[in-house]
Amino acid sequence: MTRAVVTGIGVVAPSGIGADAHWKTVLDGTTRLGRITRFDPSSYPVTLAGEVPEFDVDDYIAARLKVATDRWTWHGFAATQEALDDSGIDLSTMDPYDTAVALASSSGGNEFGQGELQALWSEPGGQVSVYQSIAWFYAASVGQISILHQMKGQCSVLVAESAGGLDSFAQATRTIRRGTKVVLAGGTEGPLSPYALTCQLSTGRLATGTDPETAYRPFEGGAAGYVAAEGGAVLLVEDLDHARERGAEIHGEVLGWAATHDGRASRPGDGGDGEQVARAMRMALERAGREPSDVDVVFPDAVGVPEADRVEARAIRDVFGDEVPVTTQKGRIGRMYQGGAAVDVATALQSMRYDTLPATPGLTEPAPGCELNFVTEPTTQRTSTALVNARGYDGYNTALVVGRYEEAA
Repeated sequence: MTRAVVTGIGVVAPSGIGADAHWKTVLDGTTRLGRITRFDPSSYPVTLAGEVPEFDVDDYIAARLKVATDRWTWHGFAATQEALDDSGIDLSTMDPYDTAVALASSSGGNEFGQGELQALWSEPGGQVSVYQSIAWFYAASVGQISILHQMKGQCSVLVAESAGGLDSFAQATRTIRRGTKVVLAGGTEGPLSPYALTCQLSTGRLATGTDPETAYRPFEGGAAGYVAAEGGAVLLVEDLDHARERGAEIHGEVLGWAATHDGRASRPGDGGDGEQVARAMRMALERAGREPSDVDVVFPDAVGVPEADRVEARAIRDVFGDEVPVTTQKGRIGRMYQGGAAVDVATALQSMRYDTLPATPGLTEPAPGCELNFVTEPTTQRTSTALVNARGYDGYNTALVVGRYEEAA
């Protein structure tokens, strides 16, 4: 069977721009959450978020694209360019029909849409920009990135809240096995506008704390929800033979995946069906040809909602027992929805590259039922196989297994 490998990593997140900047933040464990600066949050119960630092879209696209797109697509442009640069690929030398884009999306261009609607209803003779029809659209990033880079193969957008960030890698791998040579996978999110924040508040899952160090505490006794963040990651997934032919550096391989979207967890205190979370992990391992004992580290969904954390922790114990190392950095950089799942994949691959397990910063006392083998300090350890979990509001569950590239399948 055709093997799909990752040859480029692009991160644009609160942890930094670029894979190296992100990895440095992960190892430092520094908090990148803070008071929202994109608008005045004083009238909202939530005032903290994770924002991408020192981001300038003009570094990545021309003005004509800037005025026609939303911030989440800007982040997609930037992460894509980072991934392409990291991979060393020259798309101009390829048949455009051998390339494709498969990114995840949750809520689309919130900020752009809000600005246009405000102009329509608050100004005499208000008008809506012609770009409103495309900038807010959930498939806007896939469309704009594929056009910009002339990637004309089978393009897709995956919609499963946070779980979509992992579903995109499954879709990318399937697309490669059908004959496409290169596919961009991952996703970004732009949830930091008044309208978007109001929508997120309706779930009852956002943390209302004001201390960036303690507001988002997944698996902790004091967990009280999550802190939303913007950004994400785009990775270049490539046919192994094509990567070999061009002498690409291979960061890792997509080995297996499974989705058990069960339609649960639609209420604030409902953690969903732990059996289906465990089933997704078992199926992903089976499809990857791996046993639970082969997994060196698990990156959990880590939503920070007490009941959901307990359900996930129980599922991890059911599959792996008590010994597998578990780590998450979301408490320091925020929850980027599908973008965060893609960032976890990037972190897992960097763990393999540097043979280092990053710590779960700030974790002091796991909540009852959440006792796992958490990595509390960066640990040098050969890492060959990682499992990443992602869960979405309303009952999405996906698990993805990635591994160190080995010459023999």
